[in-house]
Amino acid sequence: MKKLLLLAMLLPVLQADAQKLIGGKNIIKWNVGSMAARNLHFTYERSLTKRISFSLSYRTMSKGALPFKDQFQDAINSNDINLDNFQIGNTAITPELRFYLSLGRMKGFYIAPYARFATFDLGAPINFTASTNPLVEKEAVFNGKIKSTSVGLMIGYQFQIATKLVLDFQIIGGHYGTSKGDLNFASALTPFEQTELKKSLDDIDAKPFKFTSTVNNSGAQIISDGPWAGIRAVNIGLGIRF
Repeated sequence: MKKLLLLAMLLPVLQADAQKLIGGKNIIKWNVGSMAARNLHFTYERSLTKRISFSLSYRTMSKGALPFKDQFQDAINSNDINLDNFQIGNTAITPELRFYLSLGRMKGFYIAPYARFATFDLGAPINFTASTNPLVEKEAVFNGKIKSTSVGLMIGYQFQIATKLVLDFQIIGGHYGTSKGDLNFASALTPFEQTELKKSLDDIDAKPFKFTSTVNNSGAQIISDGPWAGIRAVNIGLGIRF
């Protein structure tokens, strides 16, 4: 009986020590799979209860050549956009709630509703005829940003692979929302160049996005407005628990 009473008294201490052995309530992760798209992506996750956690991710990609160019070519029906010289960079912040369905604190299968706030820094080259000779072309590079706000859901599985080491296998996710953009080109344009540039801009078909363009003798502007959708494909996060 004395042994049982002693064990009961020691049980909270033993449970606390066990929790220390498997790690604490915080995880910092590097999302390795994002490197394939030239992204640096880091996540902080904090346990709220045994089965619920909150995480905050930050993703950044320096401005450079357009990744997955062929997919963009299929989506944008225009020969006037020079995708070879297209430049893109981005940042995104993603708050997320995770609901773990098995194995306990920040371990096992989870579903995660999330929001994403992203900004895309673009340099979009548009070709247009620069003289009465149709073979003489000029390139107008529109610089600016597109900002999107979206919500979505992701599923995944998080492994505790060592005392302090975590592997986050993000299986699939998707989000949907809205976007607005403002791109500008500054250069002196002749009346003929204004007409031809306006034709090139009006010919761009990027449905379901709505493009509104204005052209004058000092340059041009594109305003974009429309829905925003994205996929969070298979990704691996490597983390330290503390």
